Amino acid sequence: MTTTLWHGRAAAQQIDGRAFIGGQRVWAKSEQRFDNLSPIDGRNLGAVARCDGADVDAAVAAARAAFDDGRWAGKSPAQRKRVLIKFADLVQQHGAELALLETLDMGKPIKYSQSVDVGATANTLRWYGEAIDKIYDEIAPTAANSLALITREPVGVVAAIVPWNYPMIMAAWKIAPALAAGNSVVLKPSEKSPLTALRLADIALEAGIPPGVFNVLPGFGHEAGAALALHMDVDCIGFTGSTRTGKQILQMAGQSNLKRAWTELGGKSANIVCADCPDLDAAVASAIGSIYFNQGESCNAPSRLFVEESIKERFLEKALAMMPDFQPGDPLDEATVMGAIVDATQLKTVMGYIEAGKSDGAKLLSGGRQARGESGGFYVEPTLFDQVDSSMTIAREEIFGPVLSVLSFTDVREAVRQANATPYGLQAAVWTSDISKAIQTARALRAGTVHVNQYDGDDITVPFGGYKQSGNGRDKSLHAFDKYTELKTTWIQIG
Repeated sequence: MTTTLWHGRAAAQQIDGRAFIGGQRVWAKSEQRFDNLSPIDGRNLGAVARCDGADVDAAVAAARAAFDDGRWAGKSPAQRKRVLIKFADLVQQHGAELALLETLDMGKPIKYSQSVDVGATANTLRWYGEAIDKIYDEIAPTAANSLALITREPVGVVAAIVPWNYPMIMAAWKIAPALAAGNSVVLKPSEKSPLTALRLADIALEAGIPPGVFNVLPGFGHEAGAALALHMDVDCIGFTGSTRTGKQILQMAGQSNLKRAWTELGGKSANIVCADCPDLDAAVASAIGSIYFNQGESCNAPSRLFVEESIKERFLEKALAMMPDFQPGDPLDEATVMGAIVDATQLKTVMGYIEAGKSDGAKLLSGGRQARGESGGFYVEPTLFDQVDSSMTIAREEIFGPVLSVLSFTDVREAVRQANATPYGLQAAVWTSDISKAIQTARALRAGTVHVNQYDGDDITVPFGGYKQSGNGRDKSLHAFDKYTELKTTWIQIG
């Protein structure tokens, strides 16, 4: 589709900002609403329901009623599988609409909304649908006069709170395993990107997920999000977002009914490139492409780049040659690879970190300025700092923007020590031709995922999550079912 056609569709796009509770679109009980502003050009996309505790009560009650009467949990795994596969098919059928909503809402290029976000969302729904009727329970070894069954059961009502950087994908990572296991779900998308979550609820109903089983509440974290975390009838909460908010979610879970609380939080991922890297061009392309993908608004972005001193000059020369390819452009142009920062608040945050980098003594090699100011949107040039040390703010704190910090090393053990000297532990990478060094380094890095001679090369089959303050529990893979199921032992005396 041409840029003109995408802009035409955007101008004609009508949004429905009402919440989705019990199978119906409704405004917040308080009638409060908020304007949804697009980071592309500042346009007002429309009014969105500002849900609060009263709406949370209604959604949780609908979810509980749906769970208790078995309209979804009582279906066989094969029946749930068929509905989730239809859900995935419908997501793909509505792909252009969903991609447009995602781009308008949070600013990512339409190129990637279509090719990455829609596809990954549909694939996640399909994968968990296909998986659920292939998971067997267990029989424990007992004496001949007993039979001991170990079964997995849905936990009940699941709350899911997801961020604005990958709204559809993050929602799918939560709702797909939770729904497949037979739970009822209340999803709260970020107030910065509610549109695709609301549309997914419509599509889920069309696919055959019964009313009340999947509910969506737009609103603010301190209102709707806190009410979910504190609710006494929510059995489990899955949260993706900042470490600061994740700590609050865990505290609220403990203050209320000790609901299971799972978190996927911040990161400050280290990418270590050794002098014996097997393909320097590939390492450069991966380092640059991964940090600037999605405008740097990724929790697993490799924002700390450790390059061995003997190859750093060549590495930076190649990296700087790539910078023009990542200049921000119109997100509705299919040629654009870097779009808009999500809102004015995040733009201010990113620019503040860039200023901190300069004032701390890092050497700015490229970028560092706002861009496309005439558009009315929020854009930042891809930014590259050299001569960074681990004490600097830009090397310690998660920026969540297109800012890359380059550090040098002469001993890979020292690089690993610095890589681990962070409260985070989400992702990391090492580039080397020495398999022993690769394995030893991967084992030494305290991160939930370690890539060797690549970055971001994984899929739905492997778990995703972090060590330390990057969270607990895992999204993706069969391990995600652990979060949304309870283990029950049934001991039967038979003799």
